[in-house]
Amino acid sequence: MSEEVKVVKENIKTQQLKDAISERYLAYAMSTIVSRSLPDVRDGLKPVHRRILYGMRQLKLDPKSGYKKCARVVGDVMGKYHPHGDASIYDAMVRLAQSFSVRYPLVLGQGNFGNVDGDSAAAMRYTEAKLSDAAIAIMEGLDENAVDFMDTYSGEEIEPCVMPAGFPNLLANGANGIAVGMATNIPPHNILELCDGIIALIKNPDISIAELVEFIKGPDFPTGGVISQSKESIISAYETGRGNFVVRAKWEREDLSYSNYQIVISQIPYQVQKSKLIEKIAELIENGKLSSVADVRDESAEDIRIVIEPKSRVIDDKIVMAQLFSLTELESKFALNMNVLDKNYVPRVMNLKEVLQAYVDHRVEVLTRRIDFRLNNIAHRLEILEGYLITYLNIDEVIHIIREFDDAKSKLMEKFNLSEVQADAILNMRLRSLRKLEEMEIRKETEDLKKEQAELLDVISSDKNKLKKVIDEVKNLRAIFSKNKELSSRLSLIDENVENVVVPVYDFTPKEPITIILSSMGWIKYVKNHIDLGGDFSFKDGDSLAFALHAMTNDKIIFATDKGQFFTLDANKIPSGRGYGEPIRIMLEIPVDAKIINVFVYQKDSMMLLASKFGYGFKISQNDMLAQTKNGKIVMNLMDKDELFVIKPILIDDDKVAVVGNNRKLLVFDMEELPVFSRGKGVILQKYKEANTYLSDVITFKQSDGLSWINGSRNFNVSDISMWIGKRASVGHMPPDGFPKSNKFNK
Repeated sequence: MSEEVKVVKENIKTQQLKDAISERYLAYAMSTIVSRSLPDVRDGLKPVHRRILYGMRQLKLDPKSGYKKCARVVGDVMGKYHPHGDASIYDAMVRLAQSFSVRYPLVLGQGNFGNVDGDSAAAMRYTEAKLSDAAIAIMEGLDENAVDFMDTYSGEEIEPCVMPAGFPNLLANGANGIAVGMATNIPPHNILELCDGIIALIKNPDISIAELVEFIKGPDFPTGGVISQSKESIISAYETGRGNFVVRAKWEREDLSYSNYQIVISQIPYQVQKSKLIEKIAELIENGKLSSVADVRDESAEDIRIVIEPKSRVIDDKIVMAQLFSLTELESKFALNMNVLDKNYVPRVMNLKEVLQAYVDHRVEVLTRRIDFRLNNIAHRLEILEGYLITYLNIDEVIHIIREFDDAKSKLMEKFNLSEVQADAILNMRLRSLRKLEEMEIRKETEDLKKEQAELLDVISSDKNKLKKVIDEVKNLRAIFSKNKELSSRLSLIDENVENVVVPVYDFTPKEPITIILSSMGWIKYVKNHIDLGGDFSFKDGDSLAFALHAMTNDKIIFATDKGQFFTLDANKIPSGRGYGEPIRIMLEIPVDAKIINVFVYQKDSMMLLASKFGYGFKISQNDMLAQTKNGKIVMNLMDKDELFVIKPILIDDDKVAVVGNNRKLLVFDMEELPVFSRGKGVILQKYKEANTYLSDVITFKQSDGLSWINGSRNFNVSDISMWIGKRASVGHMPPDGFPKSNKFNK
């Protein structure tokens, strides 16, 4: 065996595959959480955003300077700080410059940076950028030891671990991201309200979140809109760090001549693309789903202006908008999830007060470090100035020592008891500085520095003074932004009454009679009018009729499968025509192994009886059968090998239930013994002692009318049913003469 092979074998470690995968996946997950997806609670930035801002600062792209190509910025950031592709860096940079994506842009862009229609930005070689005032505020103090720095990925540069954050960026601009097993979604807020909330928190550390909401009213989205939320729900969301904000478009009615009107939408919900929104409205109009709307037009220029034309001037504008809110993204939900990294880089969901407190604590730490940095500089400068004053008092002797001695530095230190710093400063002094006026300026500078030193020492002498200084900084930030009405004014209105106002939404689908036809192979269609259900229908070769029923175009149709799953489909979504129709499984996610056993028209509040093959059953309202999605709704929980077998309507006057099994045992019991469930397994209807004995049929009836059934072409009725009456879950007795051998009541 060669030495190389021996060394390799010695370095091989045995490890279980699951342990190896778990270890590596955990490392990947933590890397994604900490280094990519979640923002830091202190500065509200992800690493890529922090590196972009720092890279632009190093390029001196401050607001007063000129623009530089984005390609230059992306290249510097990628080469020095961020070990990822240029596309991800540029996409992040573009978002920081989009006024419709962030409330307070951190990057000022020149060129095409995309629009609210969803169009992407131009290539980075065409666009230019520089930092905004908000970005400068975030990085203020980087040169004053305000935060820690770390080596970049290459080890050739350093970068800040976190920004000093003179601007409360996390809540002001919000954040969103998806990590491994967790996500974050924080809405933007108004900067003036945030400043007021921070000041209120500092003045009263025991302030409640309900009291904070008096200052921070709620999100303030860059695209405006109306937040249709009660104060109680806003407080609840901020208390838990999770919740939903319902955002609606801002609209108004414009009256036209002859009592006509049009609706103008001037603001749309956050993160909704205007072009796709208009396409959706136009599609709904074309498909007849928005029969109250005649047309939609986009008249937007710099501002959003979407015009909705109602079909009739007699239709209330609120009804039109209610229908639009329910069917389009003119009403959307913003899901709050304040999942952030704390100062120890531990991800957790924080409430509003915890986020603000973390920001205040960070600002106190930054303030302390900046003051310490300044005090060190002042002490260093005072030391030098003291040496300068000694020089002026002994100018002739100092000049003599410098001229006569080779080791002038040591001689000066020995003669005048100077420090090495003072001696170096004296030796480096220019001759022109020896004038009398300079001495006066040094004395004045010394006086000013000592005064500043005393003030700074007073600030850091107590936590109370530090917090007071932080309040002054926040007030100064508020004053700066309040001068800009565009940035300081609240864009998103908060209407607490919207969700409490009941606006009638009428179904404008034309009410016309149709006949719905479903084949055995699952092809469905409808034909106009109520035709004979026993007529001759055309099907594909090998296919046949499964169900045919009369309905109206505005009805909801319920489909039940043997798996206990129910599906709902609007009648007007069923294809019409003379062909074979379309597969039902295209419209509904019906499992391949499930069989449709019943189809009926939904009738509000009507009761049905469900029974399984194993003899379990219960009563249920049709309201509980309705499914909201095409994935359906599980209504009956079935045991292994059991299946939903019978679905029968229950008339109001029905007071008895008749059950028959394949063992030809008939049982009749009171309707009151059958419970009402919204979902479940049900209760035992009839007891079966023998193996392979199952339920055959169930009906409900009115005792005074007697028990009826059909056998062949004859109708039978038994008025005296006392022989078969018993308790639910009993065995029963043999049925009366004339009962079908199929053990079915109606077949």
